[in-house]
Amino acid sequence: MLYTDLLRLWDEEVQAMDAKDWLGALAKLEEISEHTSRTLFNTAAAHLCLGQLDLALKGLDMTIAKDERLAVGFFQRSAVMMQVDRLEEALSDCIWAQKHMRGNTVIDYKQLGLRFKLYSWQVLYNAAAVYCRMGQWEQARKVLLSVSQERGGGRGGNIEVALDSITNQEVLAPLLVPEGVVFRPRKQDVEQLKQRDFLGKAKVISSMIPNDDFGGFEPLRMQKPGFYEPKVDGAQDSRYMRMQVPFMARGPGQLTVPGGAMLFLFGEEDRDGMATVIYDGQRGLVPMSLLEPAEVKTTKSKKEKRVPNGIPLPPELKPPTRPKAQFNTSAPPRVRSISDTPPPSYTTATHAPLPASEPPKYTANAASDQNPSSSQGAEEESVVVKVHYTYTVALSVPLDTPYHELKEQIAQKLGQPASHLRLRQKQHGSRVLVPLCGEVEPGGTMQEVAEAGRATLWCQTEDPLANRTILYQMVALYDYAAQGPEDLEFSEGETIDILGEVNEEWLEGHCAGNIGIFPSCFAYRENADISETSQL
Repeated sequence: MLYTDLLRLWDEEVQAMDAKDWLGALAKLEEISEHTSRTLFNTAAAHLCLGQLDLALKGLDMTIAKDERLAVGFFQRSAVMMQVDRLEEALSDCIWAQKHMRGNTVIDYKQLGLRFKLYSWQVLYNAAAVYCRMGQWEQARKVLLSVSQERGGGRGGNIEVALDSITNQEVLAPLLVPEGVVFRPRKQDVEQLKQRDFLGKAKVISSMIPNDDFGGFEPLRMQKPGFYEPKVDGAQDSRYMRMQVPFMARGPGQLTVPGGAMLFLFGEEDRDGMATVIYDGQRGLVPMSLLEPAEVKTTKSKKEKRVPNGIPLPPELKPPTRPKAQFNTSAPPRVRSISDTPPPSYTTATHAPLPASEPPKYTANAASDQNPSSSQGAEEESVVVKVHYTYTVALSVPLDTPYHELKEQIAQKLGQPASHLRLRQKQHGSRVLVPLCGEVEPGGTMQEVAEAGRATLWCQTEDPLANRTILYQMVALYDYAAQGPEDLEFSEGETIDILGEVNEEWLEGHCAGNIGIFPSCFAYRENADISETSQL
């Protein structure tokens, strides 16, 4: 059972007890599926108010079973035991109640929600009442005499009256927790049951529309593209003011301003009705009631050149709708572009394209010319190749190693078939990944891409295309996460093979072994002449 439900039913039961609706209180208590010792004590109290002693005794038994150290529970049960003539058990409860008092003369149950103080003399008084019912008058008198010697308040004249009753052999009435006194839930917990509106209601603090009489939010209305600006007069749109009558300074910080003078309102009106203005190069205070807005005439050219300072409206263009394209499940063909012009990236969009000539070649002799102190021999005839894969690997190969042999060595190192690998490079001065020349034209060696004895390549694992034509290539400007199974996912800087144009906004492409569609605005194509394709 949720604690909030328990609190709600418990609070409703206490309200019924306060209204002396004993049956209504019992009805609320019956709805509680998981009772605590305090709710069970309240159940017994309701049965006592109805005179149902057996049910009250059962409730107190369950209360003590829940909390075996609840002294007030033993005290209440001892009184009920006396009323049903179970004297031995009543005396035992008095002994247990005195034991759980733990040597204290009083226990205040207010912190537990019970507005009742249990005194040790009350427990001994009930014990004396039990002895009276057993006929042991001398023992009852000894118990009461021990009570009279204890310190503590709350007794009043009860002990003296009880001693007189025992002398006359009159049976003492047992003491009970007063009627209607029950355990109550914490007030703070009950207040938390009420739903609160932490956000509150919308309230307009300030409005950019002059004299705005806000009476609620307006419905949506059609707006024209451009900027929203409130329609105000020229006087209201400026902070230039005109002095209606002359004003003579009478205090510190005030300005003397002649009537009809133009001044600039620098600050807002304060509590004294004074406003900070600037007049004749001086800043000071003048009465706000003497100011009126001044008409500021602007030329037609200034109005046309004025930059709008309102809120920009959303553009009229609608986002591209997702096309419903049918894809062929067969393996697509792969056709590589014959042209050597690389597809650009956003970093080279403003950079002049490289000429169609061959990339600069760096040979071992050129490297030795730049670094005369470098060692000669076998080291000049080899190149260190760094390959970026899902992880980075490095290998050393001879300078005249053909591309297909290099590809075989990389495939062996990565544990992938050579036919599924695609090697790319970055040309000098560019950040665009383009295929190796040897991937398109056979016969290329590492001498063409090596620079100072080093070369850096990027490797992708791709399934070979079949029966498909690559129209041109584009470079991803941004990361694109697939929104559906038909989308092509790629990362910034990756090269995409364009296989078809779905519509004006969507393209079909191939990247990293996957084929799908993507928005054309996520990729960039600098040279439109990369359309010569050949079919493998």
